[in-house]
Amino acid sequence: MPRQRSVLIGASILAVIVAIALLAPYLGTRDPARIDPVARNKRPGAERVVRADDGTRTTLTYWMGTDSLGRDVYSRVVYGARVSLVVGVSVALISAAIGLVIGILAGYLRWLDNVVMRIMDGLMAVPAILLAIALVSLSKASLRTVILAIVIPEVPRVVRLVRSVVLSIREEPYVEAARALGAPLPLLLARHVLPNTVAPLIVQATFVCASAILVEAILSFLGVGIPPETPTWGNIMAEGRALFRLFPHNILFPGIFLAATVLAVNMLGDGLRDTLDPRVSRRL
Repeated sequence: MPRQRSVLIGASILAVIVAIALLAPYLGTRDPARIDPVARNKRPGAERVVRADDGTRTTLTYWMGTDSLGRDVYSRVVYGARVSLVVGVSVALISAAIGLVIGILAGYLRWLDNVVMRIMDGLMAVPAILLAIALVSLSKASLRTVILAIVIPEVPRVVRLVRSVVLSIREEPYVEAARALGAPLPLLLARHVLPNTVAPLIVQATFVCASAILVEAILSFLGVGIPPETPTWGNIMAEGRALFRLFPHNILFPGIFLAATVLAVNMLGDGLRDTLDPRVSRRL
């Protein structure tokens, strides 16, 4: 079925990217931060013979070329997968957790709804990338700062989704019956409201993950994200843009990995949405 094929393809591509990230120390051919002036701007597939002190020779192959500092692009791309996945998964989990709590309370407690949603509307009025840039600029650039700066713009989207689900659930007969029987609010939310928000929340988390990976690359490309010495796909592309016409491989290869990862996560999210949403399943 189409939805199952989408999940399978997305999960397969994502599994390969995750394997590359986990096995980076074994797949990388060189230290991603090692500078070699002699090997500056090598094209993909170029080879170089290195002589050791004892007279032995070693042939190095730069599968994806080198950058303007002689660093191996292949090794930097492989290690860059780690940062992108950490950012994507961290932002998705944190945003989902915070958005779930706020969305359930705002959707079920009428007096809290207007206050919370006006705050969320205010955050959503500012483009996510501009808000992230502003937040990163307020403190020292680091992985933790970038994750926090991306989480804040993503939380309102999760809150709005959870709230919309809770608004319909709280009018259901079984919720009204539990309320009439005097069920405590925490028990009512945990037993009757929370389980119905899990499926849409999982789907939304996949889209948040894809968006976070892309935003992190944009921040790094603009020079306001993770420090340049850390190999990330955005940093690699940022360092290669000055010589893009002469040596396009510095942007091409990390761009392919970035596009493949975002596409895989989005395909996985689309497939999960079609699978977990009973209304879509019936139409298919």
